[in-house]
Amino acid sequence: MSGKINILAHHCFLMENLMKRLLLLLAVLLVSTISYAGEDAPAPQIVNVPGRQTISLDGLWKTIVDPYENGYYNYRMHPHGEASSYFADRDFDADRTVLYEYNFNTDRNLIVPGDWNTQRENLYYYEGTVWYRNIFDYEMKPDTRTFIYFGAANYEAIVGLNGKKIAKHVGGYTPFNVEVTGKLKEEGNSLIVKVDNKRHADGVPTLNSDWWNYGGLTRSVMIVETPMTFIRDYCVQLKSGEPKRIEGWIQLDGEQAQQDVTVAIPELKASVKVRTDAEGRASFEMKAKPEYWCPGNPKLYDVTITSETDSVTDRIGFRTVETRGTEILLNGEPVFCKGVSIHEEMPYSESGRAYSEDHARILLGWAKEMGCNFVRLAHYPHNEHMVRVAEEMGLMVWSEIPVYWTIQFENPETYANAEAQLVDMITRDRNRANVIIWSVANETPHGKPRLEFLKKLIDKTRQMDPTRLVSAAMEKDNIDAVTVTVKDELVDYVDLISFNQYVGWYDGSTEKCDRMNWVFDIKKPVFISEFGGGAVYGRHGDVTERFTEEYQEDLYQRSVNMFDRIEGLAGTTPWILKDFRSPRRQIVGIQDDFNRKGLISDQGGKKKAFYVMKKWYESK
Repeated sequence: MSGKINILAHHCFLMENLMKRLLLLLAVLLVSTISYAGEDAPAPQIVNVPGRQTISLDGLWKTIVDPYENGYYNYRMHPHGEASSYFADRDFDADRTVLYEYNFNTDRNLIVPGDWNTQRENLYYYEGTVWYRNIFDYEMKPDTRTFIYFGAANYEAIVGLNGKKIAKHVGGYTPFNVEVTGKLKEEGNSLIVKVDNKRHADGVPTLNSDWWNYGGLTRSVMIVETPMTFIRDYCVQLKSGEPKRIEGWIQLDGEQAQQDVTVAIPELKASVKVRTDAEGRASFEMKAKPEYWCPGNPKLYDVTITSETDSVTDRIGFRTVETRGTEILLNGEPVFCKGVSIHEEMPYSESGRAYSEDHARILLGWAKEMGCNFVRLAHYPHNEHMVRVAEEMGLMVWSEIPVYWTIQFENPETYANAEAQLVDMITRDRNRANVIIWSVANETPHGKPRLEFLKKLIDKTRQMDPTRLVSAAMEKDNIDAVTVTVKDELVDYVDLISFNQYVGWYDGSTEKCDRMNWVFDIKKPVFISEFGGGAVYGRHGDVTERFTEEYQEDLYQRSVNMFDRIEGLAGTTPWILKDFRSPRRQIVGIQDDFNRKGLISDQGGKKKAFYVMKKWYESK
């Protein structure tokens, strides 16, 4: 009898695991629709929005703060019909005989793009729903499709237009666009967005993180106008293994799918004509001898793609990136990544979510001043200005999705969410020459569900873009008190041994750095994706006193001395360029809701450790 029970239990175990795998597979297959099902699905992402015909909707938007979500649910927590929800945009003043308990016209404004936390003192810690409304006119144009493009909305956005709910998007750091062709009016269009930044256990990121959960329409909103059949997506790059040839593909969107399309690079006197298939897609290849993009010569070319109905121009650079043993090779030559990690926070006292080209130029300018040729844009896809300005300035980029700490690795919907954000990130930025590393995670715990989760993300990344390196920020492991390695199983699947370590801050005092030895079993480039410690700008004291500039300076000096002893070191990105807001940091008078590990203060003051890194990078 015992044997039969054991066999039955074994069969049940196998069936349970089979069902888990089937559910995960189903989630992967439905990744593009699971969060945005049915009529609420956004349109496929339009790339290179800066190169399109656009109309800005940025500025002052009317808002309603709605912590109980009264505008979406009734008192039984059932969704309202459209006529009863805030999407209806009723005007109480127009008919005071009817009961309405909201009025956008008399409520307060918020600036878009921007976060609500730093615009209003009473919303500083707020997590929940805020309704945004913009009233605009639109000049109708014949033979034109129209889309509303959102650079990002944190975290869930439900979009309504003229009283009708039209789209839903989940994910706080990636763009989405909604087609509104035929839905706009000449006058008085009411665009309403329900933005909800509540954290969720099954979300990406999940409940716990070490950065501020800024809510709002945090990046620009605009109308994008296109021909009826337009060039929606494309990829232009050097052919793998043949650096004197350029290859890629074009994707048209519209009923006239089969067209002749020309890809031209005038400066190189190179062009090719292809014909798209019934799905609007075509691949191409042509001879060319471009100057390679690199930090010392960030060369970009005008690339124009012209179909029978549309034309779009982008600035694109060409380079190769690969590894050889313990080296990272850029254009076939070893390169040391002199980097720094950056959060998407404004410079100086404005502090809040960064979004503009000016913000990018200041932040990246500080990195250049420190001697950087590389930046890690942590821990989520940053706004497009950051990537494009970095490319123009000659800064290589590590870009990642917010699979951060402990998320629900066994949840199929969580995986689908993570993959959707990965796809959106790669889709937007795959034509940027400076992006050399896609990262799929940061400091995630060891275990089989996590390993399977991340392996699938890595496979998806390589499927979408086999031309770049793939990695993740792992964690160090101690062999003994002074000997360190990385034992993470993930190291077999990524291109770098990239890891975070805080010897001298969370692990002992600064002098421990002097005694550390680093050993690695496999020959891959070693990349220290985080290190450092906190200091308050202007706070001085003994070299052993925490949160003083002297302690941080000493820690950095001992750290770089330690790094000089690491065989195969190919890059570092200290944590972090600038102090940033985090509700985990609670010492009054020292942290005050800021992570103080910045090399620059939230007010723009450079700490002593900044100059340690500058000097070390100048020696590399």
